[in-house]
Amino acid sequence: MTDNVQLLGISNAIVDVLSHVDSTFLENIGAEPGSMTLIDLDRAHDIYNRMGPATEMSGGSVANTIAGFANLGGTTAYIGKVRDDQLGRIFNHDMKSLGVDIRLPKAANGAPTARSHVLITADGQRTMQTYLGACLELGLADITEESIGAPRAILIEGYVWDIAEGPALAKRAADIAHAAGANVALSLSDSFCVERHHESFSNFVANDADIVVADEDEVYALLGMPGIEEAIDTLERRETLFAITRSEKGSVIVRGDEHVIQSATHVEDVVDTTGAGDAYAAGFLYGLANGLPLGHCAQYGTHCATRVIQQLGARIEPGLLDDFEVL
Repeated sequence: MTDNVQLLGISNAIVDVLSHVDSTFLENIGAEPGSMTLIDLDRAHDIYNRMGPATEMSGGSVANTIAGFANLGGTTAYIGKVRDDQLGRIFNHDMKSLGVDIRLPKAANGAPTARSHVLITADGQRTMQTYLGACLELGLADITEESIGAPRAILIEGYVWDIAEGPALAKRAADIAHAAGANVALSLSDSFCVERHHESFSNFVANDADIVVADEDEVYALLGMPGIEEAIDTLERRETLFAITRSEKGSVIVRGDEHVIQSATHVEDVVDTTGAGDAYAAGFLYGLANGLPLGHCAQYGTHCATRVIQQLGARIEPGLLDDFEVL
């Protein structure tokens, strides 16, 4: 195990099974286009057996960010629960091939490895049918000084709060990280997740998080307000750094009275929106880890997100920022 990595992620470890489908396929399995539905293992097997050619790779929001951060040239580690089965071996092998330090062994028993069937239609929209399986078995016992180590920052996924011991393990991870001098970043995951755990999220953001990465709907759900101007007015009175993505409206960075308004890059051909926010987080946090100004970090994030939505899957290709010049 390498202690001194730049970024350690803690999240639901999910294998993304990506496939192009048509509207008839979605109708046949009863899936609402653009939805994310939690399913049981029997339905997961049924959908997989109906799918055509598919690409399987490590996934889950923060795992995507960690993989992207590694491919940008950063040093990374990861904590998440997989079973010692075919998909668990795919997840760990994929992450290790990118240089990610996997901190937990594969579980010998328990639920099978989680998987998300990412069904992509011609317009680039994704419909997800997700079986959570083993990732829900991540627990307090997995969060130790040894597994955390001494990273420069940790990134915790909001979906961790859906795990039985999730809020407690997130708090323990933050305490260990802060004791080691690391920053704590939180990805809010989605607005429904924020609403489910609003009080706990609010407390964590106020007391434990140094950085929050989220889209505007998630921030509005957290703050209980509907507009970006009101959100900025509220956030500038806090010490926490907020990186807020706004799709085609770009992004807004707020750290106290320092604000960055970053425009989006127009894309003619959107192939797959899977992981655009995860890619933005990877680029933004990579810039931050390397001591760049917030404006440059926002440009890194925008560039990564723009490239990812023009391809299948959420994986940032190695060297994406090598020839990129900030303005």
